[in-house]
Amino acid sequence: MTDEIHELIIVGGGPAGLAAGIYAARDGLDCLLLEKGMAGGQIVVTAEVANYPGFPEPLAGMELARRMEEQARAFGLRIAEEAVTGLVPEGRSILLRTAAGERRARAVIVATGASYRRIGVPGEERLAGRGVSYCGTCDGPLFAGGRVVVVGGGDTAVEEALFIARFASSVTVVHRRDSLRAGRHLRRRASAEPKIAFAWNTVVREILGGEKVQGVIAEDVASDRRREIPCDGVFVFVGTMPNTGFLEGAVALDDRGYVVTDIRMRTSVPGVFAAGDVRADSVRQVASSVGDGVTALLEAECHLAGLEG
Repeated sequence: MTDEIHELIIVGGGPAGLAAGIYAARDGLDCLLLEKGMAGGQIVVTAEVANYPGFPEPLAGMELARRMEEQARAFGLRIAEEAVTGLVPEGRSILLRTAAGERRARAVIVATGASYRRIGVPGEERLAGRGVSYCGTCDGPLFAGGRVVVVGGGDTAVEEALFIARFASSVTVVHRRDSLRAGRHLRRRASAEPKIAFAWNTVVREILGGEKVQGVIAEDVASDRRREIPCDGVFVFVGTMPNTGFLEGAVALDDRGYVVTDIRMRTSVPGVFAAGDVRADSVRQVASSVGDGVTALLEAECHLAGLEG
């Protein structure tokens, strides 16, 4: 670490962060992107992205992320593998505490996204990595010929169930409601897939197994009646939680922990912007996250221009 103050630091390398980085590097800003792991965010674990403009054929999420990162680096964006642990406004600059030390910038774009939620039942943590997974794209092929339970009923859950059905002998989608929340196209595809069955009005109360998953205890939410569903794997897709722990006490968050912004991606702290899934009002789509990132970058440039004036 040095005493250097960057014009802009982007925290997070998903679609929002990379889009902001592409514009920043192309505009010649002194910009650094910090990403604690693999660039790409949640799209890295998405089997297919079929609704991103400009790609008429479905594209693997990991491939789309790779192309975004390649484009950003081609413009000269610097990317460092570094986890940010705190943010402190310091007058005309912002201090970022990281696992490697401290960095400073005149403006910061927070694009840290969100993480998959756990269901918090007995057996989940103990069997994580031994049959319990949160990434169908990563682990679906491991269950070739096996029986799988998918927990959830939104777009992600159904997309992943369809992907896992390519390999598994059967997929049971356990959903607490009596109909899926996923989009119409996904609902149609799932209903037409012979390997997929549905356990409606049902929740998972326990994941069973010794060294590996052997089944789940499922409960009917109306009757409280429980039954065992034998399976070899459990995939959990029940929503997300924002990656904003490092922002607590620094910027305004809503009651769920998402960053509060205005339509121009400005947070409660001048010079700090937020984009993508980490925002309270995000619709959590790749295309909207890219738009957020570009908007945040343009607003950051206006902020930087004001500091110079």
